[in-house]
Amino acid sequence: QVQLVESGGGLVQPGGSVRLSCVASGFALDYYAIGWFRQAPGKEREGVSCIGSSDARTYYSDSVKGRFTISRDNAKNSVYLQMNSLKPDDTAVYYCATDVAFLCASSGYVYTKGAVSSMDFWGKGTLVTVSS
Repeated sequence: QVQLVESGGGLVQPGGSVRLSCVASGFALDYYAIGWFRQAPGKEREGVSCIGSSDARTYYSDSVKGRFTISRDNAKNSVYLQMNSLKPDDTAVYYCATDVAFLCASSGYVYTKGAVSSMDFWGKGTLVTVSS
């Protein structure tokens, strides 16, 4: 069964840190660029970060640049998102996603088939709540 599973979310205080994991099963993650997206209550889903496949090029949205770090461990078929200096505005459900047509560059991500919401593989998400 082909799937992505996120974990690591929870309640964290402002200024705190959390590390999210995205584990793939049923396919090898090596050949795919991976994106992290988030959706806050009442807001549209937004792209947070991505990492390329072969060159591991990374991209961060302006809202998380300098605070979040994306990495991958192909041996573990996993991608991670280290989130530091968290703010209440970071509260959201975080999703990882990929597709053969999803590309990551230092200037941003590109999905050549249209809207990212239609990408083939999405996890179910993990909730991060930043609150005191």
